[in-house]
Amino acid sequence: MKKFQSHITIENNSSIIEAIQAQCELSVGEIKKAIDKGALWHSRGKTTQRCRRLKKPLQINDQLHFYYDSSVLSQTPAPATLIADLNDYSVWYKPYGMLSQGSKWSDHCTITRWAQKQLLPERAVFPVHRLDRAATGLILVAHSKKAARALSHMFEQHQFEKIYNIIVHGNHQQRPQPETVKQEVDNKAACSHFTLIDYNEVENLSLLKVKIESGRKHQIRIHAASIGLPIVGDRLHGKAQNSEDEHTLVHKTDLQLCAVQLEFTCPIHGVERNFTLPENMRPQLSALIS
Repeated sequence: MKKFQSHITIENNSSIIEAIQAQCELSVGEIKKAIDKGALWHSRGKTTQRCRRLKKPLQINDQLHFYYDSSVLSQTPAPATLIADLNDYSVWYKPYGMLSQGSKWSDHCTITRWAQKQLLPERAVFPVHRLDRAATGLILVAHSKKAARALSHMFEQHQFEKIYNIIVHGNHQQRPQPETVKQEVDNKAACSHFTLIDYNEVENLSLLKVKIESGRKHQIRIHAASIGLPIVGDRLHGKAQNSEDEHTLVHKTDLQLCAVQLEFTCPIHGVERNFTLPENMRPQLSALIS
């Protein structure tokens, strides 16, 4: 595994590839692949941006920041699925393992980069909201700064109705329907509503619909665990799936949390939008158990 970072101040008329090659032992091909995956940043004055243009003209005193991590660059997420393309923004199914935003080391595993490479003609991409790396489901990608600002503002003001499906350890049948949890998350108000969809007695697993009125980090995972029903595959907040008396069937299962519905008033055209994930793309008790 190779991991290093180089910070290069341009002092002559060298190209990007020449400047990086002078600082490391990577081949031209390895450097090009890393740059395409988002490992290079370019600074000029007070502006620093990710750079993919190999022929970008450099000026004296420009800086290149090259972040190379072979373990990160070798990662390949499952493909995302386009649900709807509204030109100003698009709606995608984000699979397990795909990121909502990149790091300084790369952005090739992000939903924004995936959308940029898949949509034709290629257009600008801007993140609007987040889904955990381990979560799946519906996510928006904006294609203009105007749309990004408007949609992000709506998320901040909780003007989206967001519905999730989760599979949890335990029986939710005997609990209130719906069950409202208002435990604070990171000392901030948070509210989640849990409703039973299905229950499997043999494996003691419940499929639930979750509606949230706020969007705190890991809110659903924390609230589910707080009522003794940790989400299957939650290695951070879940506990029951790690105990010895639980079925080994779901020990190593991916997180069973999926954003299945987004409903909002489009800030660009003023029309109602309702996107619902097909049943076969949602968490299923039968699929998990089989």
